Amino acid sequence: MPQIFHPSTNTISRVSIAGIIIVLGVAGAVAGGLFESTYLTGVRVPQEQPVPFSHAHHVGGLGIDCRYCHTTVETSSFAGMPPTETCMNCHKQIWSAAPMLEPVRASFRSGQPMRWNRVYDLPGFAYFDHSIHVAKGVGCVTCHGRVDEMPLLWRANTLYMQWCLGCHTDPSRFVRPREHVFELDWQPSEDQATLGRRLVQEYAIMDREHLTSCYVCHR
Repeated sequence: MPQIFHPSTNTISRVSIAGIIIVLGVAGAVAGGLFESTYLTGVRVPQEQPVPFSHAHHVGGLGIDCRYCHTTVETSSFAGMPPTETCMNCHKQIWSAAPMLEPVRASFRSGQPMRWNRVYDLPGFAYFDHSIHVAKGVGCVTCHGRVDEMPLLWRANTLYMQWCLGCHTDPSRFVRPREHVFELDWQPSEDQATLGRRLVQEYAIMDREHLTSCYVCHR
């Protein structure tokens, strides 16, 4: 029987298959890199605001507690944004005529709230409750990073589902005593693994099966 294909067809086929695999691999790597890139995640990208509020100055320098501005973080799913009156408690006396703070003063005079740009904005299909995390000993720094070192606020973590599951599969690695939740520079005085296991029991944190259930975050 005469040969249908030229002998070189075998080589062409092998090269073609190898080329397709390489192209798919490169495409996957590019897609994965883009998925984790700051362009999509916003991690470490300062968010422009109507007033350049510095957490490094207010929290790190002046030592203002998170709860002074984020008043509902212990009782609500939403941490709360401070009303202009909170800002003016200090800025009636301090930097009261600074041009940079004119938007704050204008908001105070008009009664119209400041329009801050959200740094952390979960999609509508994901449910997150600040109060339950605080009650279970999850520190602010775990999700928000060292805001006391941020001159302008940026997102410290991707908030992707796989990142959330990193904690939900083993919360003992992250929980701390409740009285230290708002201390950004807190370090455990004992081994975190031992402390974490004890606090998971003490705070009645659900087991891995329940914490990774779809219903916990998607309701």
